[in-house]
Amino acid sequence: MVSPERPLRFWRLIEINQPATLPLTASPLRADERIVNYLKGLNYLDDRLTPFLAPFDVVSNQPLPPSQTAAVDLAVRYLTQAPASTAPPIIQLLGHDPLSKQLVAQETAVALQLNLYRLPAELLPAPVAELETLTRLWQRENILMPIALYLDAHEHDGATAPEGQSPPLHRFLSRSHGIIFLGTREVHPGLGSHTASVEVDKPTPMEQQTVWATALADAVGDSPAKLAGQFDLNATTIQHIARVVLAVPEEADESEERDDEDKASLHNQLWDACLANTRPRLDLLAQRLDAKATWEDIVLPDEIEALLKQIVSQVKQRSTVYDTWEFRRKMNRGLGISALFAGESGTGKTMAAEVLANALHLNLYRIDLSAVVSKYIGETEKNLRRLFDAAEDGGAILFFDEADALFGKRSEVKDSHDRYANIEVNYLLQRMEAYRGLAILATNMKSSLDQAFVRRLRFIVNFAFPNEAQRKEIWEKVFPEKMREDKLVALDYGRLARFNLAGGSIHNIALNAAFLAAAAGESVNMAHVLTAARAEFRKLERPIREADFQWQPPQEAIA
Repeated sequence: MVSPERPLRFWRLIEINQPATLPLTASPLRADERIVNYLKGLNYLDDRLTPFLAPFDVVSNQPLPPSQTAAVDLAVRYLTQAPASTAPPIIQLLGHDPLSKQLVAQETAVALQLNLYRLPAELLPAPVAELETLTRLWQRENILMPIALYLDAHEHDGATAPEGQSPPLHRFLSRSHGIIFLGTREVHPGLGSHTASVEVDKPTPMEQQTVWATALADAVGDSPAKLAGQFDLNATTIQHIARVVLAVPEEADESEERDDEDKASLHNQLWDACLANTRPRLDLLAQRLDAKATWEDIVLPDEIEALLKQIVSQVKQRSTVYDTWEFRRKMNRGLGISALFAGESGTGKTMAAEVLANALHLNLYRIDLSAVVSKYIGETEKNLRRLFDAAEDGGAILFFDEADALFGKRSEVKDSHDRYANIEVNYLLQRMEAYRGLAILATNMKSSLDQAFVRRLRFIVNFAFPNEAQRKEIWEKVFPEKMREDKLVALDYGRLARFNLAGGSIHNIALNAAFLAAAAGESVNMAHVLTAARAEFRKLERPIREADFQWQPPQEAIA
């Protein structure tokens, strides 16, 4: 009766206080406090579970969109149609958005008249005895109360247990009963056949537009279409942003109808709030660039500028083409807008990315691919997955520098290293092709890239070394307008343009010349610029002809 596997002890209904000097049969017994209170009519979650489980507090002010309602219906069907003689299947909720999965789990629990509790997978104890206690207590609560469990493994790295043991997640699920939702990105291996998978995505673009329209009422004209076309947000985030931005200051007259200027201002506030929503996660994974360059600042051949403007147009019109005109129904890949920026260092690749970010009013993030690539198998994909998942919400422009670090010439697969290198490249391309924002690869060595990979990119933009006329235009624009007005002595732009330099080097020279002039308490003149140019040539290890860097002021200037 009191053996560990008999009901009294298996379900922790009694506690045995066995001193070392007494046999088990002579030891005092004590009824479990939770069970005593249950018999008194007090039904509550066992206090020993509260460090692990928390009541679900995810709520939505609006009904779930149709695509997520369908996921709820499917989960309910899996759980209610299981044979009475078998335990209900573990419902694996698959997808990249944790909040959407939680909302689907919550609505499913409501449909089944169950209270939902959340257990983060990382809280599962590794010691076998501790995990067994947690499992038994959960099983007991599942009998005593109408509850379900959301086991949140969205950020679970699948760490393995000591040799000879199953991971805690697998051990817990294999021994637990009742209704359990497993929130995970992809199908979790090793759980056996007693599971059912339900895909849970964020609302579709058209559904997001409806959520925006409902949250904003008629406050901002066509903003719902523009916001849903650019940002990929779940319903709860949309409702929160709308609620915060639409909060009316006390001194404002709520009865006044918004005019066009007010609507434009409100739309900009909503747009900025959507951008700000993504920054905290992305700032941890990539370098945010302060995009200041505009079309007026960059000097490019007409055909390259036209190509960049075509990229801007496609980003802006993507929602119209894919969703309103339903191209998304016809295509299952290649919907992302991706580009390769190829050219020597300093020819304007990063500046062009800044121009695009400014034109689209989007965040720009630089990712050094040489830092993302890991020697450990699977780590590169994990790094890229975190990056794209974080960027997806805000449609940020992702600027992958040093693309040749990953996209080198493909060779015959001779070992596991070659095989996994190809897997990493394919994973990045797949995410770029599916990405709702703009993804740019930049390289100084286009010839080193495998053309099979390059062909999968939508745009190829070649940044050529500037000719003399283009260099003259760069020199004429390189100094800030305020300096050109009163702190710049007439420069010989024609002579400066004869220096065979890329735009990046010209910017370096202009900045260093400004520091030289400031230190001397003078306006910038040719002497400062030529001194800075000489230093730049030395830095680039270019041959130096002293006559090229000498300057004789005009006679009238001397007089």
